[in-house]
Amino acid sequence: MIFIFGKNKKSDLGKAGEKLAAKYLKKQGYKILEFNYKNKTGRMLGEIDIVARDGEEIVFVEVKTREQKIKNKINLPEENITRSKLFKLQKIAQNYIREKQFWNNAYRFDAVSVLFSADEKTAPEIRHLKSIFY
Repeated sequence: MIFIFGKNKKSDLGKAGEKLAAKYLKKQGYKILEFNYKNKTGRMLGEIDIVARDGEEIVFVEVKTREQKIKNKINLPEENITRSKLFKLQKIAQNYIREKQFWNNAYRFDAVSVLFSADEKTAPEIRHLKSIFY
């Protein structure tokens, strides 16, 4: 898989990862509701990469993407989901539930990790971590 990056390689890599994550989730039977959700009013709370539905459950998905630059050295993308990031996800998810009036829906937080190989011949590795909050 070959990607042509523009001026902001990190942003382009992130967008490519989000697209692959969405494709993966759809194959797993999820329905994608929104990409890059941000609150419309008040102070900016953060952003949710993907909001999806898994059956009746709303799933807030954080996508982390990395490019493996050195062969055999693995930097797991999901290692970059910090306590601060989880707190922000929780706040923006509460806003989403309030805005869409999904009071009666169960919900959870997942992470999808996309690791692009340094060589362009190897397919990206995708890992799906369900319920990242305990």
